[in-house]
Amino acid sequence: MKTIAIGLCVAAASVFSASAQAQSARVEAVQYPAWLERDGYSVPLVPGTVLRAQDGLRTGANARAVVRLGEGSTVKLGENARFRIERVENRGIFRAALAVLGGAFRFTTRAIAKAQRRDVTIKVTSITAGIRGTDVWGKSTNERDLVCLLEGHVSVAAQGHEPVTLDDPGAFYQQPRGGEPAVAKVDQAQIDIWSKETEIAREGASARVGGAWRVIASKFETRDRALDLRARLRTAGYPAQVIDEHNGVFVVQVAGLEGEAQARTLMANLRGIEGVTIPSIGEPR
Repeated sequence: MKTIAIGLCVAAASVFSASAQAQSARVEAVQYPAWLERDGYSVPLVPGTVLRAQDGLRTGANARAVVRLGEGSTVKLGENARFRIERVENRGIFRAALAVLGGAFRFTTRAIAKAQRRDVTIKVTSITAGIRGTDVWGKSTNERDLVCLLEGHVSVAAQGHEPVTLDDPGAFYQQPRGGEPAVAKVDQAQIDIWSKETEIAREGASARVGGAWRVIASKFETRDRALDLRARLRTAGYPAQVIDEHNGVFVVQVAGLEGEAQARTLMANLRGIEGVTIPSIGEPR
């Protein structure tokens, strides 16, 4: 079989470029639909994608994304999130400026990476958090911006206000729209509820590096019809491919799913998209 390579060459090449600076961030997992926004183009987000400064990520309804930073930390994004890497480099000291423009996120430093020297700031619309080695959860909505400490300590400040240090797990800093910033605290039950917003669902339509399952959206006897559906699925946030089976049949598929359960969920998600006819699951190959 042969994969038909189409689309925007510039976007495809840039997604998989691997400059020294780009090695500082990489997509680890995606629960579809989700998009990478780069150089004016929007393409489906794919596990393994190397990220660079000024890249934007966007997730759809019931979607998630996990990004591994070069020094070992992870950034998890919830549904309907908008995220941008404003600056990232790893030259002895890991430095990054990240922006959450909408939705929920979680930044976690693994124990093995806590000794890494880092200078990371996360801007949650109107709040800026300085990270030195910690675990925080936050969210930006139409009503407020919020940063909650889960472990360690973090310095936070709303625009025009003095920084505040959070060092008590469960303490959170919020900036209501049109109001004054304030510090409050929540219990573990609320933290558990918030945390689920950024975790990939156990049987969600997720893909990871090395995922071997696929969903066959449709089969066509003409290449043009297959390419039309491929474009439609990619616009919707699914990294569809066209496979030429050499027998006059062109298969439109989404590959890289983590397992059978995840493939079944994706199959259900694709139903109702114009051109998708009786989708099926393809086992690992």
